This record gives sequence, C-alpha cells and structure tokens, in this order.
Amino acid sequence: MKKSILLLPLYILIAPGDHAQDNYTLTREYTVTIDGTSNLHDWKENVGQVTGDMMAILNPDGSVDLISIRIKMAVLSIKSDMGRVMDNKTYQALKATTYPDILFTLSTPLKLSQVSDGLQPVPVKGDLFLAGVSRQVVMQVKTFTLDHGKLLFEGSESIRMTDYGVRPPSALFGTMKAAPDITIHFKTNFIKLSLLSTLKN
Repeated sequence: MKKSILLLPLYILIAPGDHAQDNYTLTREYTVTIDGTSNLHDWKENVGQVTGDMMAILNPDGSVDLISIRIKMAVLSIKSDMGRVMDNKTYQALKATTYPDILFTLSTPLKLSQVSDGLQPVPVKGDLFLAGVSRQVVMQVKTFTLDHGKLLFEGSESIRMTDYGVRPPSALFGTMKAAPDITIHFKTNFIKLSLLSTLKN
C-alpha cells in the first residue's frame, strides 16, 4: 500500500469480560488521502505520516470488542497533487505551526460482529481534532481480519472545513479556490504488539 484520520490522547475502557484485551499498533501499511474540489478542478492530498494505537478483544465467536482507538496524522506530511504552493496553503489553513497533528479518538466502545467478511460498514463514533477544534464524527467503517493478528479498517468521512474554523485554501493568486467540503479516505492496518516483536525476530 502507498503511504499516505487522527486522535486525542484519550482511552475509554469497557469491561473485558472473560477474554483478555490486546494492545495493537498501526503498521506502515496504511493509506490516508484527502479529496476535495475547487472552482477549477478536483484535488487530492496524501498523508505521509500516520501513527496510532488500539485496544481490542478478539472473541472466540469471531467478533471484536473495540475498546479504544487513537490515530494521529502529521499535518506537515500532507502532500498535494498540485505541488508545493498548495502544500504551504494547506499547512497555513490547518494552522500547522500551532496544531501540528490531526487527531482522532474513539469516543464510544463497540462490538464488531463477523468482521472477517468486511461487507457491512459499521458506524464508528469518534472525536476529530483539527486546527484546534474538536468535533464528534460518525464514520462508516469496514473491518477485515488478516493473518498474523492484524485488523484492517477501511472507510471514509466527509467534513466541512469551516466547521473547524478552517478557511479553505486557495492557489494560483486566488484563481483556484477550494470548496469547504472534503472527504478523508483511509485504510489502516493494526497489529498486536505481542506479535510485532515476534515477526521482527
């Protein structure tokens, strides 16, 4: 996958029941893109630096209890298909100097049933922190179980930049003006920490 969603340092716990919870970390096998439109043409940005961690319980029936998720994207790692000028406009609009990261945290623990098929999207509630403003979002997420103790999440979320106090960037001396609505597409791959060290050896 090409390297290309976001989180506050918050953990929300649920009772683990009879099964132990596992700690996961985000692998380098991720893709996060930001799609937008303008008065001239569509545009796309790739997020190059994403980190995250998760706590979850894998149940014998194949379901998964998601206890916490935290994802962080580095604003200065965002690169546009329109070049450096648009990159700098994006950093300025997102107030990268003051708020260098876009953050996402799971706000409501939930159970995912039959995650192995990945066919049915599940609404996932979380808090999105962008340019100094935090708002609740509900993302439709598909989940897949992979070999070696991995969990893959795939989905998208549409947001309006002005809801976060972000002025849509413009370029070409103001000729190109971005629309306020953008869509974040993500494919993230988490692996058990207990297995990560084993795979490295």
